[in-house]
Amino acid sequence: MNVFQMLGLGLLGLLAVVTIAAGVRGEVRKRIVAFWLVVWAGGGVVLVWPRSTALVAHALGIGRGADLLLYTSVLMTLTGFFYVYTRFRRLDRQLTMLVRRMAIENPALPDARRDASEPHAR
Repeated sequence: MNVFQMLGLGLLGLLAVVTIAAGVRGEVRKRIVAFWLVVWAGGGVVLVWPRSTALVAHALGIGRGADLLLYTSVLMTLTGFFYVYTRFRRLDRQLTMLVRRMAIENPALPDARRDASEPHAR
């Protein structure tokens, strides 16, 4: 095992410990913890047995293992971006609905004369 493999495995081990700790504290859902642990374990397998990517790539009809890793990372990145985008849109819609509800429940308009005479101390 070379130095890069040892450093990489150490980093993946640290990431696994941090992931588990976040799950135990309840900061992350259990299925998300499981997903990331599978990702870290997969990274460990690829570090220890680099030729495994070539075997899987050939089984899938892809020429090289490096190409398989590239395609997989691009697909995962696009999936992550889509997830974040949809979550952002949902939060934006919820915030809009909340502000509308608050405006309907408290329809008092600010006194324009009082607001105009007060200096902006903010």
